[in-house]
Parts: sequence; C-alpha cells; structure tokens
Amino acid sequence: MAGHIQDRWYKTEKDANGKERRVRSSRYGTGMRYRARYIGPDGTEKSKSFPDRQKRLAEDWLTHTAADMSRGQYIDPRAARITFQQFAAKWVASHSGQITSREAAERRLRLHAYPYIGTRPVASFQPGHIRTWLGELTVSVPSESHRRIIYGTVSAAFTAAVDDGLLARNPCKARSVKAPSPTPGRVTPWTAERVFAVRAALPKRFQATVDIGAGCGLRQGEIFALSVDEVDYEGGWLAIRHQLKRIRGKFVFAPPKRGKVRDVPLPETVAAVLRAHVEAFPPVDVTLPWTTPDGGPVTKALLFVGPKGAHVRVSHFDDHVWKPALAAAGVIPRAEKGQRYQSAREDGMHALRHFYASVLLDAGENIRALSSYLGHSDPGFTLRTYTHLMPSSEGRTRKAVDGLYRGSAERSDGPETAQAA
Repeated sequence: MAGHIQDRWYKTEKDANGKERRVRSSRYGTGMRYRARYIGPDGTEKSKSFPDRQKRLAEDWLTHTAADMSRGQYIDPRAARITFQQFAAKWVASHSGQITSREAAERRLRLHAYPYIGTRPVASFQPGHIRTWLGELTVSVPSESHRRIIYGTVSAAFTAAVDDGLLARNPCKARSVKAPSPTPGRVTPWTAERVFAVRAALPKRFQATVDIGAGCGLRQGEIFALSVDEVDYEGGWLAIRHQLKRIRGKFVFAPPKRGKVRDVPLPETVAAVLRAHVEAFPPVDVTLPWTTPDGGPVTKALLFVGPKGAHVRVSHFDDHVWKPALAAAGVIPRAEKGQRYQSAREDGMHALRHFYASVLLDAGENIRALSSYLGHSDPGFTLRTYTHLMPSSEGRTRKAVDGLYRGSAERSDGPETAQAA
C-alpha cells in the first residue's frame, strides 16, 4: 500500500533500556486520530485525516488513491476544492481566440451558470447537479438554442477542468444528462412586402440600412460601421473591412466576424439609395479604439450615425428604432404604454441577411459565392442554413422546359413544328 497511516494519539518512545514502546501523545483523545499521508504526482506530500476507529477506512482511501494515480485518474484534493466560478473565470481569461468570444463566454457564465452552480467545488460535481441546473435554465432561458450555447460553454469549462486534473470526468457528458436539442434553424425569409414595410416605418436617416442589409447581406455591425472608403460606386462593390462591436460596455471598430474581410457586389439600385442617403445625411468622422477598448484610435467616415452625430448604439437602436418599425409594419405587437416591446429574436436586422440569401438562391446563385458574400467561414454552414430555400431539381426542370417552350412559342416554328420534324 502506498503511503503511511499516522496514529496521532500515540507516539513511539524509548525506555531506559533503549526499547521502543508506544505511549499516549499530548493529543490523545482529541481531534482526528489517523492521518493518511502519501506523496502526490507533483512530489509534494498530501494527507487526509480520519477519526478514531476508522483506520481501515484510511487504509482503503490510501489504496484507492494509489490506484487512481496508477490509472492516471488522480485528483489533487486541495486543487479540487476550487469552485466552478473560480476555475471558469480563470479559464475564460486564458481563452484563446477573439476577445469578443471571451466576452460572450464570460457573460453566459456570469448570467446563467454562476448563480446556480458557481459556488460548488469542481471535484464535487455529479451528473445530477447538471440535470438540476438544466431544469432551472429551462425556466430562465426559454430559447432552446440559447440554452444549448450556454450548456456548451459550461461543458467546455468542465472539459478544461478534466484536462487540468481537477475532475475525473465531465459531468455534462454523462449519458443521463440530456443536452438542449439543437434548434432545426429552418430559416423563413421575409417577403419583399415586409422588407419595404419595415423600411418605410424607419426614420429617414436609417431607411437605407434596410437596403444594405437586404440588398448586400451585411450584418448589423457591418452596416453601422460602413464607411465612405468602403463604397466603390463605379466598380459596384462594397469592401467589408471592419464592423462596430461592443466589448466590455465600450464600442470599438474591429475586423468582421472571424476576420472574414470580403467584397460584396453593390447593385445599382442600392448604390443609388446610398448616394441619396449621403446627400441627405453627410458622413460623419467617428473615432473609436481598434479591436479592444484600449486599442489604438481609428477614425472612419461613417454613413450611418445617430441624430447627435455619434456612432449608433446598437441596443438603443434595436429597442427604440427597429422594434417600433417592426410594430408599425405589423411584424410584432405594439408595446403597451410604459412597457417594452416583446422579444423579436427572429425579426432582428439579421432577417435582412436571410432575405438577401433567399433572393440570391432563387436567382440561381451558387452556395460558394453566397457564402463568400455573407462572410461565412464554411460554405457547408451556408448550405445547411439555406438548403431548403434552394430551388428543387424538379422545380428547375419545370422552369427549364417551360422556358424552352415559351421561347419556341414566340418563334414561327413552335414546339408543334419540332414534334412534326
């Protein structure tokens, strides 16, 4: 058996003849009697105390600990006392990737995990704790797709704890734990009538944002960061090089999502709308940090700014500009006096990108080109999101044959002539 059991109630002394004998120590009858000691994988001594009459339990514990070390499943008892919040906070801070990803993970944990499971020691987690937490999450977060994202962040933190030797298994991956189901995500694009109804309900200074979203497929942050130098009227292109983002409560200019800079075709009709917009609302120079709140200042001549000449505050725009326009267009109910508008997750400005995708697919554009214009990292994601909007093979067949016959009917030698031949 690895390690050693110390009996703290007795000690060994030599008598006058030099013979060793056991005598009571000054601690006899008080406190924990047995102390199980061993050397951990890191070379330091570890121990655990047991009360009187539990020497066998201490021996079993040492045996189990030695077995865990031999199997590579050993958990340092002192390190394992760290709480989930303490560990997850350090994990998020060291998270690689874009700072906005770290911000999003920290926010999800702070709002939806720490209040429920934050104070529990990491090593004490069992699948039942995760099942209980998921039940509470169902009440506080109605959207299953949102719950799945939160669950994924918590599971990733536990995976890191397993890798760091604080936990033997990830409790989120137990068979009895049912992760929130992925939402089918079947996109239902707006109709053209709805797009133009919402556009008409917006203040004049923001109407052209609808044309940029529905006619070029830009994200909201890319629309509000669109600058004069990114518009090529003559060539018919938009150069998407940055976006407006909020990080730790402060707005910054940053590269597009996942750094996917791209060029997007600028239709003549949208270009005409932009020219008229610029004439009515001249661009304004706005200076913001680059990428992070403490980044170097960058100045852009923005096409869309607020009434006071500053960059658009997205949350204010959503609540006080976009949602009232949705209500005016009949997309969502009007808010009661003194009340906020209902959630409109499926009808945010992102709906304009879905409309753009549906228009291009209906016109026969290929997935790879659409993926590039939308700034997706993987054409496969674009295909999975919009495949149900693609014309079916039978639909293309009917359209091709109908087009052939209609064209033949317009000539003197119509399909009847072709059959006779």
